[in-house]
Amino acid sequence: MYELDMLLHGAQALLNQPMALLLALFGVTLGIIIGALPGLTATMGVAILLPFTFGMDPLSGLLMISGVFFGGIYGGSVTAILLKIPGTPAAAATAIDGYELTKKGQAGIALGTATFSSFLGGTASVFVLIFLAPVLARFALEFSASESFALAVFGLSIIASISGVSVIKGLISGFLGLLLATVGLDPMGGFPRYTGGYTELFNVPFIPVMIGLFAAAEAFKSLEDPQVRAGMAAALDRIIPPWHMFRRQLGNIARSSGLGIVIGMIPGAGADIAAFVAYNEAKRFSKTPENYGKGELGAVAACESGANGCTGGALLTMLTLGIPGDAVTAVMLGALTLQGLQPGPLLFKDHADLVFTLFAGMLVCYVFMLVVGLGSLRFMGRILQMPKSVLTPCILALCIVGTYAINNSMFDIWIMLAAGVVGYFMQKWDFPASPVVLALIMGPMAEANFRRALSLSNGSYDFLYTRPITAVLLTIAILTLMLPLLRRLWAQRSAGGPSTINPAAGSSRMGTPE
Repeated sequence: MYELDMLLHGAQALLNQPMALLLALFGVTLGIIIGALPGLTATMGVAILLPFTFGMDPLSGLLMISGVFFGGIYGGSVTAILLKIPGTPAAAATAIDGYELTKKGQAGIALGTATFSSFLGGTASVFVLIFLAPVLARFALEFSASESFALAVFGLSIIASISGVSVIKGLISGFLGLLLATVGLDPMGGFPRYTGGYTELFNVPFIPVMIGLFAAAEAFKSLEDPQVRAGMAAALDRIIPPWHMFRRQLGNIARSSGLGIVIGMIPGAGADIAAFVAYNEAKRFSKTPENYGKGELGAVAACESGANGCTGGALLTMLTLGIPGDAVTAVMLGALTLQGLQPGPLLFKDHADLVFTLFAGMLVCYVFMLVVGLGSLRFMGRILQMPKSVLTPCILALCIVGTYAINNSMFDIWIMLAAGVVGYFMQKWDFPASPVVLALIMGPMAEANFRRALSLSNGSYDFLYTRPITAVLLTIAILTLMLPLLRRLWAQRSAGGPSTINPAAGSSRMGTPE
């Protein structure tokens, strides 16, 4: 097989370039650190390093950038699990069940599962990148505005699954997120909406809001009892998950990795969407969906394998068609151009040796991520030995520094603090924060693509049911929204009807996140 021969040839070439391997290791380590710090995203890490690759040879520069990308996506899960602070948007879904596992004293196993799932998901995505690039790229080209709109609606329907104990409160949170998503520039006309004259609001300040809702709100809550120690150090005694526990997640990881790869190929999607979709599908296929949201190991495995599976998918369209799958690959597009390489089919024809050596290096980057990730988890876990009176100011300082570093804007810090206060009261009143974030991600994508599709169809709504992919995605979205209701009806029927439900059993069922 041509691809396999070229990959082996690339691996041999890579072994003769120790500096490229060292830079890959440096990139992965830096990416994990950046990903773990709230507000410092993989996109930012890649952008910061981009100028330093100018003087390097193409392989070394691109491998270092790839290492930051892979490490950054994984690194966000560490603080998401330990502190409920998603270091990156992709880790927001991981924080839901990851932190619940930490509260149960299973932080070590959750972190180990996240690391292995990230490694497997990411490695699988690179293999897909190597062997199926042309075929899958053609499929992604089928997505026009109507399909992208349907995908966004499908993403919004996941709110029903991540709403916790009350679907109503989840929908209210999602509606709040959609309202916030309308702030900024109109996606078609380009005029300001609800900005109050502040130019800083022309683009929805998504990351400051996310940091506020997840990180600052948690810090504010810990101020209620500052002398309490998080005390999770003992739970890190075992990081490698027992085989009998991890074996049950292999099917979940394979499915989530596949979802992540496909979603990664869709321009404008990204690891955050992949993680939420993987979470929803894992819950839908689970035999114990009622455990999701309460500390389910399968949720962590699904989110991390889905998010890291997205990396190869995003690179696939970027390398073969020049279409970046997400913000990070958009910056990497600049890295390729900086090295004098033009993404597209000619890249594989004119620079095949370099491309397959780069692919071999990407596989090595994921091995580095596994080793560095597992080796650094105990160090990361030590921060939990600190009392909250020490930890809370550190978290708030990280929130402020990370938020300011995004745009060098004090305005973003005020946005983050306001979101933190809102998030604090949402926690007090049991309103989930995840739907707000999901709506902020999906809302602009849904609106822009819906209006674009409507414009392309001359005002006709036919595209909702005449395009097969759109119709299938919208149907799945409707079914996903109705799933909690159908599950409740099924539970009542299985128990013999509402009047005969056992109170104890009923409480369990009614406690299902719906």
